[in-house]
Amino acid sequence: MAADPKKNQEHEDYILKDNKKTKFGASFIVIVLILLAIAVAVSGFYMEWWEF
Repeated sequence: MAADPKKNQEHEDYILKDNKKTKFGASFIVIVLILLAIAVAVSGFYMEWWEF
């Protein structure tokens, strides 16, 4: 039995719908994670935990 992705998009309980909210939310989370990783790296160099 094959799953039909078009049919799943119509259900309300489908979490990752292909719409603006999902794309915005996913990109927002990715950007925040990248910024946090940069902040950790910068603070590591500032506190001299790592040498460059």
